[in-house]
Amino acid sequence: MKERILVIDDDEKITSMLRRGLTFDGYSVTTAGDGMEGLRKVMETEPQLIILDVMMPKVNGWEVCRRIRESGADMPILMLTAKDEVSDRVKGLDMGADDYLVKPFALEELLARVRVLLRRTADKLHSQNRVEFEDTTMDFDTREVYRDGKRIDLTTKEFDLFQLFLLNPKRVLSRDLIMERIWGFDYSGESNVLEVYIAMLRQKTEEYGGKRIIQTVRGAGYVLRGDT
Repeated sequence: MKERILVIDDDEKITSMLRRGLTFDGYSVTTAGDGMEGLRKVMETEPQLIILDVMMPKVNGWEVCRRIRESGADMPILMLTAKDEVSDRVKGLDMGADDYLVKPFALEELLARVRVLLRRTADKLHSQNRVEFEDTTMDFDTREVYRDGKRIDLTTKEFDLFQLFLLNPKRVLSRDLIMERIWGFDYSGESNVLEVYIAMLRQKTEEYGGKRIIQTVRGAGYVLRGDT
């Protein structure tokens, strides 16, 4: 599955260049032309990495970075700026940025930094190889799932879907977001595939009398929570 990158920059030449370069390198790229649009697209696309310009209209990059971190989002943020002052770099890092690149820059260097930041994220996720929600436990390394001490046998796709829920507890996931994450943009199979898999997950997780934890939020999607 392609890693998602959001580029927030009001310079159309920069965004066009980055879109081409990142897409060629195998990433899924979305762009925004100002800070407000960028904040909206962070919520809509849930990128795995953000490339963020500092000097932008409406809301500058420092404020965008601050708001992203205040929301609890922890994806890597690579800040771009025409300024090379130490104080500006420190300010960006203090706001929650992970790296800093001064314009003009070589595309090859930016791509290298993107790879490093995404690799750190992957290593961090791998180190957290176990997740729990109430009486349910999932081990990412062994791909084993237990509920109330009883093992639940899941297919590869069922595991991936359940993992998405367990990594986002109590958060409503839209149908489009789930389809993109689990089946990809280019999925062309049965239109009700998600509903079928949700039904199978519910059957397996409730097999021994466990309460329903995958809830339907009418008109919005699905959520993992402990409601009865």
